[in-house]
Amino acid sequence: MTVQVLYKNMSKSSNLGVIALFTEDKFQLKKANNFLSKKEVLYVEKIVKNKIKTKENIISLNVNEKTTLILISIKNDLKSSDVENMGAEFYNFIKKNSFEDISIYTESVKSKPGKDFIGRFMHGLKLKSYEFNLYKSKKTKKIIKINLIGKQNSLFLRNKLKFKALEEGTFFTRDLVSEPGNILHPDEYAKRLLKLKKYGLKVTVYNEKKLKKLGLNALVGVGQGSIRGSYLVTIEWKGSKSNTKPLSFVGKGVCFDTGGISLKPAKFMEDMTYDMAGSAVVVGLMKNFAIRKAKINVVGVVGLVENMPGGNAQRPGDIVKSYSGKTIEVLNTDAEGRLVLADALTFTEKKFKPQLMVDLATLTGAIIVCLGSEYAGLFSNNDKLSKQLFDAGEKVDEKLWRLPLHKNYDKLMNSKNADMQNINYVGGAGSTTAAQFLQRFIINKTPWAHLDIAGMAFSKYAGALNSGGATGYGVRLLNKFVEDNYE
Repeated sequence: MTVQVLYKNMSKSSNLGVIALFTEDKFQLKKANNFLSKKEVLYVEKIVKNKIKTKENIISLNVNEKTTLILISIKNDLKSSDVENMGAEFYNFIKKNSFEDISIYTESVKSKPGKDFIGRFMHGLKLKSYEFNLYKSKKTKKIIKINLIGKQNSLFLRNKLKFKALEEGTFFTRDLVSEPGNILHPDEYAKRLLKLKKYGLKVTVYNEKKLKKLGLNALVGVGQGSIRGSYLVTIEWKGSKSNTKPLSFVGKGVCFDTGGISLKPAKFMEDMTYDMAGSAVVVGLMKNFAIRKAKINVVGVVGLVENMPGGNAQRPGDIVKSYSGKTIEVLNTDAEGRLVLADALTFTEKKFKPQLMVDLATLTGAIIVCLGSEYAGLFSNNDKLSKQLFDAGEKVDEKLWRLPLHKNYDKLMNSKNADMQNINYVGGAGSTTAAQFLQRFIINKTPWAHLDIAGMAFSKYAGALNSGGATGYGVRLLNKFVEDNYE
């Protein structure tokens, strides 16, 4: 379902069709006289009085034969994320009631909470409206038209591009995660990333031949059982005139994960199309920065592979030499994401010498056991970076919870035959030992954070700002993190 937004810079229009007014808490109509006749206000107040005990924040009623009125109650002390959630709730309401043409009076509430109330409200509405129906033979062509009627202040106009960039970045991430594995394999993924050049991004694709020559053997080993290629793709945005070191974001892009020779159970294996969600977040974030012309230097790095049990597939017990020079004994080919990230992290640190590195991956099932689908796991070697990420997550309601790293976990990953092994040989602390493994590939002590988003990237049920499926979790979080601390 498509949402079309029209802006009308006026204080009133004819009260025909479906109109929406914002009210104070509990549907108090303090400014309704500006939009309705006195007779209509008295009638509405009488109706609302009978509904005052309702727990709903949005109600509708017929004012006359030609006008349906929607009232949106604004609670006191709303955070920015609450306003976005209100917009999503409003979308659900108009969709449920089959309203197709709505006029919203943007000046209908006396004191709008927070900055750019209307912008955030519409941002939440648009995020909620996303649908992935590319492969349905019968597509819904329904358009919901929303007319924003009122004075557009300069803040709203200035932020409109920021919201648009965030939406396009988030939708791109959701599109990529939603694609089936037979369509979005590494070869196709790399081609799509090259198209981002039109936004002013510098995109460099390292194919399998180049990766082998460079020595990214941990990454290449994961994909060697597939008929598809393996790639490392760098995406650069230079939005600052100064030559400051870039921020860097690194993503795991396992386009489909069968587990390799250590084959996964058949049940729910179809969900492994979203094992590339970490890379999709990085890609959507970079597209967002380019669209809104962010005044920062940033690099995104993604490792793209397909983990298949082919005749040339990596075997349990194989030993590979990583880009860092450290050797890894691969005891379980289903612990493949950390192998991809190990080389990607070292490559990013050596080539770009970034201020900081944040990696994202659907890395462990253990993080879902630990945190469910409410928080992503945060692991870091830097307290300042951790706090910045945590605070950004709280602001946009994409929450993080920090979990420990400690040298005592290293002994669980040590190998008799190589420098380390890719699984914890005694069990327990699965997410922590995976993060501890990754930390070994931060060679120059660069501030680094690992976000395990396995429980957040995809939802079987609808969330506050998504309708189920790919969530796009991480794009808004990291954009806020950059916006608050580095722009």
